[in-house]
Amino acid sequence: MLIPCIDLQGGQAVQLVRGRKRELAVAAVFGLLRKFKRYPWLHVIDLDAAMGKGQNGELVRELCTTARKDFGMQVRVGGGIRTVSRAEEIVGWGASQIIVGSAAFRHGKVNIGFLQQLAKTVRRKQIIIALDTAGGNITIHGWRKRIALQADKVMTQLEHFCAGFLCTDVDREGTMTGANLAWFRRLRDATSHPIIAAGGIKTRREIAALEKMGMDAAVGMAMYKNRLR
Repeated sequence: MLIPCIDLQGGQAVQLVRGRKRELAVAAVFGLLRKFKRYPWLHVIDLDAAMGKGQNGELVRELCTTARKDFGMQVRVGGGIRTVSRAEEIVGWGASQIIVGSAAFRHGKVNIGFLQQLAKTVRRKQIIIALDTAGGNITIHGWRKRIALQADKVMTQLEHFCAGFLCTDVDREGTMTGANLAWFRRLRDATSHPIIAAGGIKTRREIAALEKMGMDAAVGMAMYKNRLR
């Protein structure tokens, strides 16, 4: 399944290359929502919150409400969800699932205490853990910091606290150079949990290959540049 993405920065929908360079920005965020309305799921990521540079909370809330009520879409929300209270708040906006990344790790290890508390407060089926990888290691804090953990090595430990994983290949994110299918196969072999793959995806053939592996595909740049027609 293809899942379109709206990544927010400064009130605009943006697409970044490898999480650094801004390639494009779209001010008409709700126009994008209407463009994506035929898809059952939508990802909304608050990049400012993820990077600790403010937040787009009101816009995220409005997108959740409109997507759900007007178009019947389910929404996953991520970016800067570092406390249980924030997770609760976003679920209260109508998000079907939340995406937790940086807060799942502390001092270079899995943050068991936080995840246990989160799973007690928010239903486990509403929690997706982001395992974003650059140079082979997990990255946190808006892809700015690497830790000495590999995604496929921690999946079994994390399965108890979530319904699935969002796995972004940061090295290819926004490049449209093609999905690293070998890497995603390695992740698929590491867990029976659902996986959403992201990073470099540019063709429907790749999306079909991921689907054959049992993975959904979260797509940004190729959607914005109309490469998937």
